[in-house]
Amino acid sequence: MVSREQKQKKKVNLHDKFEILRSVTNSEAVDKASLIVDTAKYIQELKQKVEKLNEDIAYIKNRSGENDPIVTVKTSDKGFAINVFSVKSSPDTFCLEAFGGENQVESVDVLVVKQAVLQALSNLQGR
Repeated sequence: MVSREQKQKKKVNLHDKFEILRSVTNSEAVDKASLIVDTAKYIQELKQKVEKLNEDIAYIKNRSGENDPIVTVKTSDKGFAINVFSVKSSPDTFCLEAFGGENQVESVDVLVVKQAVLQALSNLQGR
């Protein structure tokens, strides 16, 4: 038979694990079922990010003979996150974040930003 103390210890342990899930997933769920749903969504998002990174890695490997830098641009809450990978010299990778004023992100296309960064890099390499 399980003692009261053992039951309490199990309950506290389970509660601690749910708190870890809540903090890792940034969930504000109060009940356990909602927390599990949030966790499942979070895991799905992570899977998609891993898939995208694997695609980026494959793309970079396929371009290994080319000299052009690889630029990826993603929108963020405050502007754009820009990653530049230099295939020519592998250790030279860097990340830029471009921020605008409020609501300016909607008026600028990701493709336009990517083309501007590529043009600026091309100008630098041409010097």
